[in-house]
Amino acid sequence: MIEKGVMRLESVREKSTVLVVGSEGYIGKVLVDALATSGHAVLELDAFWYSKPNRSDQMVQDVRGFLISELPILPDAVVYLAAVSNDPMGLHFEAATFSVNVDAAVELARQAKSLGVARFVFASSCSIYGHAGEARKTEADNLEPITAYAKSKVDAEKQLSALSDSNFQVTCLRFATACGSSPNLRLDLVLNDFVASAVQTGKISILSDGTPWRPLINVSDIARAAEWALTHSYGYESLAINVGSDEFTYDIRGLAEGVAALIPGTEVEISSEPARDSRSYKVDFTLFRQMAPDAQPLMSLQSTVFELAAQIKSIDLGVDDFRKQRSYIRLIALEEMVLAGGHDSLLRPLLD
Repeated sequence: MIEKGVMRLESVREKSTVLVVGSEGYIGKVLVDALATSGHAVLELDAFWYSKPNRSDQMVQDVRGFLISELPILPDAVVYLAAVSNDPMGLHFEAATFSVNVDAAVELARQAKSLGVARFVFASSCSIYGHAGEARKTEADNLEPITAYAKSKVDAEKQLSALSDSNFQVTCLRFATACGSSPNLRLDLVLNDFVASAVQTGKISILSDGTPWRPLINVSDIARAAEWALTHSYGYESLAINVGSDEFTYDIRGLAEGVAALIPGTEVEISSEPARDSRSYKVDFTLFRQMAPDAQPLMSLQSTVFELAAQIKSIDLGVDDFRKQRSYIRLIALEEMVLAGGHDSLLRPLLD
C-alpha cells in the first residue's frame, strides 16, 4: 500500500464539484450518473473516441493539453478515468498508452495541486500484480506488471503519489477486472465477452487452458468505490488500495461455467491448443473491507450476468461476430479512428 503522511484536514464535503476525466467511457457514464444522483456537481471531460457528444455541457477535448484553469469553476476533486484501457490496446498503441495513462494523468494532477484542488482519484488496476500465483496479493506486495497497460498504471501510481501532501490527497483505486452493464457498453472484457458469446452463439470458447485467476467487479460498484474515495476522510495523503471482493474472484474456466449455468443451453469449449496466458492473480481485499465497509461491492456473478444478458438482448448484436464490431471492441474503434486520418499514432487529434 502506498501511503504518505497524515492529512491535516479531517472534514470532507459530502457534496462537491467533481471533474470526471473520461466521463463518456464504459465506467465514466456510470460514475457521472451515480455522482449526479448523490448530489455532486459534475464537470465532464472526454475525447469522445467511442461516441459523440449529445449535450452542450460536455467538454470535448483530449486531456493532453487541457487546462483546469480554463474551467468556469474550480473543482474540489478530479477523478481520472481516461486511459488506453486494456492489454490489446496497450500492445498496439504502447506509446499512446503511456502518454494518456501516465503523462497526462500526472500533468493534470500537477495542475490540480497548484490550483488548490483537494483530491485526485486515479483508476488503477489489479493487473499490476501480474503473474501472482496462488497467494492473494496485498497492497504491500511487490508489483510485477507484465503488459504495457499494467506498467503504465504502476508508473502513474508512483508519480502521482510523489505529488501528494497534506493539502492534496491522491487515491489510486486498484480495481478488479471491470464487468457489467453500461450505457457505453464494452464487450472486450472477459465476463462481458462470455455473456455476449453465450447470448449470441450459445457457446463460450476459452482460448487459454482456463486456469488463470481474475478478480472481477461490476462497473456500478466501481462507481460506488470512486465516490467513497471522494467523500470519506481516511487519514492518508496518498493511498493505493485493492478494490473488489473475494466472492467475485474466479478462474477463467470457473467463470465460463458459471455463466453457462446462468444462461441455459450454453456450451463451454476449451481450446485443444490453448494460448499461454501469464496474467493470473488473486488479490487480497482486506484493506478495502476495513476502510470502506459501506462501499463494498453489491453485485454478484449472477446479478451481473442477468443484467448484461438483458442489455445485450435489447441491443441485438445481429448475426455478425460482435468481436469485429467497433461499437463494442475498443481496439477496433481506435484502429479505425487512426486509419480515418483524424488522429495520429499517439491518438492525438490532427489539426484540419
